[in-house]
Amino acid sequence: MKTKPLRSTVELILTVAVALFFALTIQAFAVKPYRIPSESMVPTLEKGQRILVNRFSHKIGGDPKLGDVTVFTPPEGAEINECGNSGQGPYYDGGAEARQSCSQPTGEKADTTFVKRVVGMPGDTIAVVNGRVIRNGKRTDEPFASECAGPECNLNEIKVPAGTYFMMGDNRGNSADSRFWGPVPRKWVIGKAVATYWPPQEMGGV
Repeated sequence: MKTKPLRSTVELILTVAVALFFALTIQAFAVKPYRIPSESMVPTLEKGQRILVNRFSHKIGGDPKLGDVTVFTPPEGAEINECGNSGQGPYYDGGAEARQSCSQPTGEKADTTFVKRVVGMPGDTIAVVNGRVIRNGKRTDEPFASECAGPECNLNEIKVPAGTYFMMGDNRGNSADSRFWGPVPRKWVIGKAVATYWPPQEMGGV
């Protein structure tokens, strides 16, 4: 009489364990949720929105594509808009001519994750004028980008090193991005944002 309830309990525990295992595996290798922590991607993504990020394609060798909204770990110093341990100092210190980004990524990554858009590929020449990207000498079409004015909205021309990507927020006047702390190495890119799931009224693709 005691065997059947015991067996049912064991089966329940195993079922929950297997379900938990697959849930954690999917999150680790395939799809993971993230919360948008700031207004840097407005109007595309609002602060507090939650997104699903495809990690799997990047783990099996897929590279970021131009225009992808991407989750990544930025270089050290990104939290304070500096070039970290590169010795180059900050990109913008209030001076009119302080418009040069770090041209090389720092050797260490920060202890945080950012969500930005890929605007420059390895080998590209990138400049920014009034918040708009000039890629390889041509102004890009960016209907998603907000208006921007001021020294922080401009960037002298740099070349994106091999194996790295230039990232910018869509809210060009309020985004800590590669203009300030340089390009992001491929190995620090986590995945592409594919959908929003919260709040429910904002559910959809990215």
